[in-house]
Amino acid sequence: MVSDKAFTTNSGKETLLFLFGINLFVNISISETNMAPTNVKLNSVGAAACFAFGLCMVIYIVGFPDWFQKEKKISLKELLSVSIALVERGGTRVREIRERNTLADRSKGKTKEGAEEVLTEGDLESHRSIVYGFAKTFPGLQVISEESDIRPVSFRFIDNVNSNNEEVEKLVKSDMSVPFNKVSVWVDPLDATQEYKENLREYVTVMICVAVNGQPTIGVIHKPFEKKTVWAWVGVGHSSNLQTIKNSREEGDPHNIIISRSHTGDVADSVRKSLGNNTHIIFAGGAGFKTLEVIEGRADAYVHTTRIKKWDICAGNAILSAFHGKMTTLEGAFIDYSSRKEVRNNDGLLATLYDHYKYLEQHVAKPMEHNKDIR
Repeated sequence: MVSDKAFTTNSGKETLLFLFGINLFVNISISETNMAPTNVKLNSVGAAACFAFGLCMVIYIVGFPDWFQKEKKISLKELLSVSIALVERGGTRVREIRERNTLADRSKGKTKEGAEEVLTEGDLESHRSIVYGFAKTFPGLQVISEESDIRPVSFRFIDNVNSNNEEVEKLVKSDMSVPFNKVSVWVDPLDATQEYKENLREYVTVMICVAVNGQPTIGVIHKPFEKKTVWAWVGVGHSSNLQTIKNSREEGDPHNIIISRSHTGDVADSVRKSLGNNTHIIFAGGAGFKTLEVIEGRADAYVHTTRIKKWDICAGNAILSAFHGKMTTLEGAFIDYSSRKEVRNNDGLLATLYDHYKYLEQHVAKPMEHNKDIR
């Protein structure tokens, strides 16, 4: 039988333990005579601990809210290395199909003027190689390609992509990480398809361009039949096979102007009228080839007066910018590469390494053929 004294003692101990426990959350003054609380105050430390515990439980159950999550970013140095690997992968397919003569060329439609646009297996296989490679390496990256044919495929059938290019590691000592949603990658899996069909191999290129906030930032151009790749990252560096070309043109020297061989329109006459008879017109295929001729000093300017797609010019634009050259519309506006919603540049093109605004002033007011397409 438990005595009243024992019961009182045990009850007192339980009361003390209870009050000690809740004293974590409130400060309680206890009367020594009757064990009754005489003053109750909030304990800030205990309240904070209670709040933190409750918050942890909520996060554990529902997960972190969006404002706790870091913005997804991408390394431009890694993206450059991957772009080099993929442009060469696409170029290998272009070269193999041409050498086997298995082009399977067909029309993919007509331009506004009624000219056929050619599509080959080289275009498609290069496109798949590049686009699948980007999708596996950088899921969710915005990639805008000239072609759109995609077959369902498991990533386990896609080879991994080398993200550590030896030359990039040697020449690029810094890096920059940018938000995914600021990056647009423009892909031309086979530039100069008509020339490819005609076996005019020197004009054929494969191109990848990285635009950040709509500005061409990294350009990679591959010549598959020469197995030559050039690249540049604006403000950072460029491939060792690209060197700065000094402006050696003197007063009285002929102007070397490169234009399209298959969509000439009235460009040649317009250029000669603008610059005078001391003008040498170079006819060539492929926007990538023509821009490289300017970059490497074999042409003073690339002039184009019809519509042109942005995947044709973005990579060359980036490389020109890296060498302080310029590419604008014939109205002098810089070209925005931020969105897939507008893939055409409608206002002509002028690309130069030097004297851009002199050429612009001489040519911009001249007649232009609008609303035409070029490959």
